[in-house]
Amino acid sequence: MVGPGPASGRRGGHIAANLLAFIRVLRRAGMTLGPADGIAAATALRTVGLRRRDDVYWALRTTLVRRSADIDVFDDAFRALWQGIALEPVGQSKPFGKRRRPAPAQRRIAEALGTLPPARSSEEKISTGSALGASRRERLGSIDIADMSVDEMRAAQDAVQKLVRPLGAIPTRRYRAAPSGRDGIDFRGTLRLAARTGGVPLRLQLRQRRARPVSVVVLCDISGSMAAYTRMLLHFMHALSQTRRRVFCFVFGTRLTDVTRALRLGDPDRAVQRAVEQVHDWSGGTRIGAALRSFNRHWSRRILTDGGMVVLVTDGLERDPGVDVGAETARLRRSCRRLVWLNPLLRYASFQPRAGGMAAIAPHVDEARTVHTLDSLRALAESLADAPARQA
Repeated sequence: MVGPGPASGRRGGHIAANLLAFIRVLRRAGMTLGPADGIAAATALRTVGLRRRDDVYWALRTTLVRRSADIDVFDDAFRALWQGIALEPVGQSKPFGKRRRPAPAQRRIAEALGTLPPARSSEEKISTGSALGASRRERLGSIDIADMSVDEMRAAQDAVQKLVRPLGAIPTRRYRAAPSGRDGIDFRGTLRLAARTGGVPLRLQLRQRRARPVSVVVLCDISGSMAAYTRMLLHFMHALSQTRRRVFCFVFGTRLTDVTRALRLGDPDRAVQRAVEQVHDWSGGTRIGAALRSFNRHWSRRILTDGGMVVLVTDGLERDPGVDVGAETARLRRSCRRLVWLNPLLRYASFQPRAGGMAAIAPHVDEARTVHTLDSLRALAESLADAPARQA
């Protein structure tokens, strides 16, 4: 350490200014940091010193990163500001291309630094105001979620809350008294009423079927290959959870995590934040078969007793060949009324489910949809709302 004096003072001020600029970039990129975090980071730097780059990296990461979802953002900011390495171009990515960092993290850091090349003309930029024009809403709906800017992402997350319609109900075998009498005469009720009038049925009792809300289960892949879409999907799952109580949400990467209670909070940002805090395998590997097996063994009999609908969100890029994905998907299909597969790779016209996990899932689903834009989420919400009526 350098002793006190003018030189050390100038050096300390320079380090403090760099640290402050670094924290500001992280905050603009979406990380939640306050003054206490800056003090903790400065204390950590004084403790480990600046001789080794790895010491600086881990001192800052330990004090500034609380969520695994922010690791990619932190790494790209550290590379850009502290190592002087320029960010890679963040244009549209290929479906199976190899990247060192997910494109969304690079985009957020590039926007925070003001170095992001314009992907669209200035006329196409989406306003985040409360009153979006019709044409702007249409453009926002057609933008790929992976290519959205920070402002567009916030506007889309607000719009998602208004997309979901109340889910329909499924008619049961039981009946209830009803003045409309759409399902005929209630003979038992009519005879009970006739007992009060000497056995003469002066008035017919009518009936109609009871209806129960359809249950919906969402199984969402949060592995690294789905990182560009997972946060938006969590907002969609939150909006769906607000429609009724019979909505169950699970996420999986290398393990299955139940986030149903977290997503039932009223505030969407708090709900998503709490769900993220419960997940320990965010943006990691993918074990689709193991996740489906865990759901089939421990959850299916408890929450699919009425044969609800299941929405499986995954790109099908399985990393664990030890579990038969096809057998577990078939078992899941037998437990529900309808199985819908959402795959962002379906946005490519030439896409074919040839990979192991994709080929195993495809034969057992009732419907396959893409899930890469706001419009695709709107179509999904309409399909879920109308599904009970189509199946009745």
